Amino acid sequence: MEVEVIARKWGNSIGVTLPKKEVDKQSIKENERFFIEIHKEKKTKIKDFFGLAKGWKIDSQKLKDRLRREDNERDRIFS
Repeated sequence: MEVEVIARKWGNSIGVTLPKKEVDKQSIKENERFFIEIHKEKKTKIKDFFGLAKGWKIDSQKLKDRLRREDNERDRIFS
């Protein structure tokens, strides 16, 4: 189960609430013990992107042509 939650201050502690839908789905009961795995949201900064495309040489016209062909093919398949 992976659920996005927001930590909030409760007295001198920090707490999270689980959405009712997930509580019901997992059959979590009051005072039941379970484990939570924590993964903090990584904030991406614009400076993290600088230099990633160094040395790339993309012909924009070829890229547009390729995208159009793929769109046309997708339209043909799903029409």
